[in-house]
Amino acid sequence: MSDKEKVTPISPDEVDDIRVTLNTDEGDIECRPLTIFEVDGEDYIALMPVDENDQDNEEGIIYFYGYSEDENGIAELRYIDDEEEYEAAIDRFDELQDEAFYDSIED
Repeated sequence: MSDKEKVTPISPDEVDDIRVTLNTDEGDIECRPLTIFEVDGEDYIALMPVDENDQDNEEGIIYFYGYSEDENGIAELRYIDDEEEYEAAIDRFDELQDEAFYDSIED
């Protein structure tokens, strides 16, 4: 991930309040970021849709997008249209989830 300083730093207290609106053919979908992670030198973001009460969706749906920041530190999402790239992002996310689970057991 990029080492450049963000224009708008986010404190740990603010991270849970961040929402991303995806504009889709079915309408706008409000999501909360789960994590930003790297696969083969590229950054990706995992987004979980939230309902009208700001609760995670019950179906466990997660959207994956390429992630970058422009020269001003503004986030940019990129649709992943390559199936192999998409699968690699999902696999890495699953690995991170497993690592977090096992780390929580050890604590």
